[in-house]
Amino acid sequence: MQSIIDPNHPSYRLGVNSMDQTHGEFIDLLNQLAVADRNGFITLFAKLVEHTHAHFESEMQLMQLCAFPAIREHTDEHQRVLGELDRLGEKVARGSIAIGRDYVNNHLPSWFDLHASTMDSALAAHLKSCAL
Repeated sequence: MQSIIDPNHPSYRLGVNSMDQTHGEFIDLLNQLAVADRNGFITLFAKLVEHTHAHFESEMQLMQLCAFPAIREHTDEHQRVLGELDRLGEKVARGSIAIGRDYVNNHLPSWFDLHASTMDSALAAHLKSCAL
């Protein structure tokens, strides 16, 4: 399978099991989308939107539980991406997959790389110091 994101890249393993598992699932969905046919893309894009909502909600709960100092910035970034995914999800569901493919292939990988290595890395470091 063609990968647009390397699932073994060390910056995606943050040492917080729940985050690492969720990131692995996100990467797997992106890589499946990269090679999906038209109908598969429509189905998988809907799964990506659903998964990303759950992914970000899970991180929100962790941030709240451990009083993460940068919760506002992290949440704002999540809301921005969810807005994009929701808008594109509606278009993809109606059959306009070209814009969805462009987003998956040319935007999400670089966004995820930066987000994981900065915001999620800082969150993971904070969670490790938090007595859960």
